[in-house]
Amino acid sequence: MDSIEATINYRFANPDLLTEALTHPSLSYEAKRGHFDNQRLEYLGDAVIQLILTDELFRRFPDFGEGRLTKLRSRLVSREALCHFANKIELGQHLLLGKGELASGGRKRSSNLADAFEALAGAIYLDGGLEAAREFFFANFREFVEEIVAQPEEMNPKGELQEFLQAIAPTSPTYRILSQEGPDHLKSFLAEVRWEGKSLGQGSGNSKKEAEINAASDALRSRLWEGHNSGEEHVNNREQL
Repeated sequence: MDSIEATINYRFANPDLLTEALTHPSLSYEAKRGHFDNQRLEYLGDAVIQLILTDELFRRFPDFGEGRLTKLRSRLVSREALCHFANKIELGQHLLLGKGELASGGRKRSSNLADAFEALAGAIYLDGGLEAAREFFFANFREFVEEIVAQPEEMNPKGELQEFLQAIAPTSPTYRILSQEGPDHLKSFLAEVRWEGKSLGQGSGNSKKEAEINAASDALRSRLWEGHNSGEEHVNNREQL
């Protein structure tokens, strides 16, 4: 584990916490080691990261209201952001995975990376306290945090769209690339965003990410989800029975 400790510039007093943070449930299951995996630390680390960022944003933006602070924090704790943090410290290389998970590309799976990053934060908190966790976070990721907080809110249409939709139903929107054309150095992608079985918007761009962002922007403009009631159809179906 020396290499990951060198990368994050933190030495664990209790190395077992680091091992636990890096242990995916698939390995725990295969090794029949009971509950020795990173799920509990993931739960703790989520709260630790939320507290660190809540404190930072609260102090930095004294004029921001609760809603604006919450939106800003959500961009920093999104699955995409957590994966960015994990990839920056090459966390995937150090994950302890079961054979099946390893064979299926588990080192690059976004859910594994995000969960392991939260578990790592939780492990550092238990090992060295809140200040140690805060130092770890900002020593490694302050530049990315600065980049995110400097962006106006409208530059995150995917996050804004998800917030609107999850206020109606827990289902997240999904994105797919409909087509791509052009030479490798000048490709153009067309993306679609769907939710609850319905197409909400399309967008094009020179990268898949840009196309998805533009599809989300299109959805925010058209607002085709308005009037949707996830429980209404279920109730109507029951009445027909």
